[in-house]
Amino acid sequence: MKNRLEAVYSYNLFDTPPEKELDEITELASIICNTPISLITLLDDKRQWFKSNKGLEVNETKVEDSFCQHALHKPNEVLVVNDAFKDQRFINNKLVVGDPYIRFYAGAPLVTKENHVLGTLCIIDRKPREFTKAQERALQILAEKAMIIIENHKTFTTLNTSVKLNIDRLTKITENIPLGIFELVVSDSGNMKFSFISAGMKKLHPDINLDEWIKNLNTIFSLTHPEDIRPLQAAITRSIEMETRLYHEYRVKQNSGYDWYAIEGQPHKEKNGETIIYGAFTNITHHIEYENALEQIAFDISHVMRRPVTTILGITNLLETEQDLSSEKLKEYFGYIKTVTQELEQFTSKLNDIYSEKQSKIASHNNREKT
Repeated sequence: MKNRLEAVYSYNLFDTPPEKELDEITELASIICNTPISLITLLDDKRQWFKSNKGLEVNETKVEDSFCQHALHKPNEVLVVNDAFKDQRFINNKLVVGDPYIRFYAGAPLVTKENHVLGTLCIIDRKPREFTKAQERALQILAEKAMIIIENHKTFTTLNTSVKLNIDRLTKITENIPLGIFELVVSDSGNMKFSFISAGMKKLHPDINLDEWIKNLNTIFSLTHPEDIRPLQAAITRSIEMETRLYHEYRVKQNSGYDWYAIEGQPHKEKNGETIIYGAFTNITHHIEYENALEQIAFDISHVMRRPVTTILGITNLLETEQDLSSEKLKEYFGYIKTVTQELEQFTSKLNDIYSEKQSKIASHNNREKT
C-alpha cells in the first residue's frame, strides 16, 4: 500500500487543472461505450480525485465510497459491475443509493511501469447494462494511452524541475565568482551586442548597471583606457574573423585609477551568419603587478649588483698578482671588501622589503576580489 501511495504522489497530479489530451480520452470512452459519465480517477488513502471528468458535477469522493478502490490490486483486469443493486459490495454504497445513482460501472486500471495502480479510466451509467469484450478491450487500450500521457507529464515535470534547479545553481555560481561571464552576439555585418552578462560582473564593477551594458556595448569601451580601446576592438574582430580563441589584456578605469583586465572567450559561427562569443572578463591586476615586481627585481639584481661584484673581482685579481702584501695593504683590501659586503647586505635587505610590499598588495587585492 505504501509503495502504491508513493507512486501516486510522485506524479503530482492531485488538484491540477484539466488536460485536453486526457479529457479527449474520457470523451472517447463515453462515445465507444455509450455512457453518460466517464472519469480518470486517482486514489490515495483518503479520497478519489477526478483528473478528467465527463458527466459529474463533483471533482472527488471519499475513497471508501469509490468503486475504483476495488481495481487497485488487479492491474491486468477491468473491473465490471453490470448492476450495482445485484453486487453485495455496492448495494448500500452512497453513490448507488444517492447521487449520481450508479448502476453500471467499468474501470480499467491506470498502471505504472512498476506495476502500481494509480486509479482507473472508468465509465458509469445510471442504468444496468451489459459490457462486451470489445468494449472492455477498448477501455484497456484507452487506459494505456492515458497512462502514456501521465508518464510523459511526469517526465516533463521532472525534467523541468531538474532544469530549474540547474539554472538556479548555475545562477548562484555566476553571481558569486569574481568573473563577468558573458555572451556576445556579433552579426554578419559586424554589429555587436551582449545577450547575457552574469551578475558576477558586479564583483568587478560594483557601480555598473548590467541592463545598460546589455543595451549598449559602448559602455565597456567607455571604461577602457583610451590607448587600449582600438587594440581591444581589433582583438575581438580578429578572433571572430579567424575563428580563434579570444584573449586580450587591457586597462579598465576604477575609482583609484586603472586595473588590468583580461577578456577571453571562444567564438562560435551560427548558421544564420552570426557569431556568438562565450567568455569572461577577469581582473588580472595582481598577476601584472607580480610580473612587474619580478622584472624589477631582475633588473635591480643585474644592474645594482654589477658594481660590487666587479669590485670584488678586481680585489681578488690584485691579491693574486701582488708578490709582497704588507699588512697595511691587506687592511686596505679588507676595507674595500667590507664596504662591498655592506652594500650587498643593504641591497638584499631593500629587495626583501620591495618583495614583501608587493606580496602584501597582491594579498590585499585577492581579499577584495573574494569579498
